Amino acid sequence: MGFKCGIVGLPNVGKSTLFNALTQTAAAQAANYPFCTIEPNVGEVAVPEPRLDALAQVAGSKEIVPARMNFVDIAGLVEGASKGEGLGNQFLANIRETDAIIYVLRCFENDDITHVAGRIDPVADLEIVETELMLADLESLEKRRAGWIKKANSGDKDAKAQVALMDLALTELNAGRPARRAEVPRDDRKAWVMLQLLTAKPVLYVANVDEESAATGNTFSERVLAYAAEEGAQAVVISAQIEAEISQLDAEERTEFLETLGLEEPGLDRLIRSGYALLGLQTYFTAGPKEARAWTIRAGMTAPQAAGVIHGDFEKGFIRAETIAYQDFVISGGETGAKDAGRMRAEGKEYVVQDGDVMNFRFNV
Repeated sequence: MGFKCGIVGLPNVGKSTLFNALTQTAAAQAANYPFCTIEPNVGEVAVPEPRLDALAQVAGSKEIVPARMNFVDIAGLVEGASKGEGLGNQFLANIRETDAIIYVLRCFENDDITHVAGRIDPVADLEIVETELMLADLESLEKRRAGWIKKANSGDKDAKAQVALMDLALTELNAGRPARRAEVPRDDRKAWVMLQLLTAKPVLYVANVDEESAATGNTFSERVLAYAAEEGAQAVVISAQIEAEISQLDAEERTEFLETLGLEEPGLDRLIRSGYALLGLQTYFTAGPKEARAWTIRAGMTAPQAAGVIHGDFEKGFIRAETIAYQDFVISGGETGAKDAGRMRAEGKEYVVQDGDVMNFRFNV
């Protein structure tokens, strides 16, 4: 399952530096001028998962295969992007293809790096980007709504439902609020996603601070955290510059460097996990002598659906899932020990997979 988080923000806030650190490459050009990223850069990163290492050790696995996520570095938005300013139309189209949006907000002062607005105000920056996305959503809905109303007036029930969802979004947008603030009935959520609204996507705020503030944050990042708390959103404080330096170090050097900064782990680990949670994802495992692998599923998936992530035939011919909780697998010394201790369960088609389950699927095609 591929999931994309789009990295957005104004020019010169640290988006490409963050992306470079995430992918441990210099594929995205990080330079001190607007629009240095002309085409979106896509990087696939491993999701930090210490449980996977423990499972591999217990199972004697020759290979470890982590879950992965895609991050997309999207060129800087500017005021007026919704009307085509800068490279607005292209940027908005790139954002539309992502599953979630990460707002990178400048929370550092540096006279050598210009700010397009000539001031440091992360919340104001956020509002500029959010406004452009809302304006783009308004224009998109207004263009599509007339056609759907004609169908609805002819008695088309699906069209009536579609118009109702559009009006729900328009109520929020016309009030100056992103579409994600709307309360969408559970049965309508699939259709809601199909509207492809930019501001309906889940968001994560990244307060990009200077190196000295990496461990403690600063007054700028405090404003971002307060804004996120008020909105009920998640926020992460990191220094993209430090993360870029850490990404070039080996494991031992990285540990020493983190200790000198007063950090327990790289900020990128927190960012990736936050993005994972933002998308409503969770992990189950398979473990054996050949490999230990983490599989990504959406929270609430049943055992057959989880099996289908491995291969469609597993879902079609699902019989049962031999399931062991992560802790039971480790404590019992692996599959055989867990089975002998009565810790292996045979779960059927209605079983909802739990985060950390170690699973083996029985199927017949």
